[in-house]
Amino acid sequence: MRTCIVCDTEIDLEAARSTTGQTTHGADEVDPDAGTRSFYNGEWYYFCGLQCRNNFLAAPTNYVS
Repeated sequence: MRTCIVCDTEIDLEAARSTTGQTTHGADEVDPDAGTRSFYNGEWYYFCGLQCRNNFLAAPTNYVS
């Protein structure tokens, strides 16, 4: 298990990575309520949901040294 870099909530990586379907263009869909991630400065960061990811993307240096 990992924890959200913003709020320290535990994240089930298997659930965060599992797909819930595909878009009409064939891209995998995931459930953002199960967790989400973002690639920043050469590394993947995991979040408990979209709000924490948005907070991170607005000011990543507040969370990463």
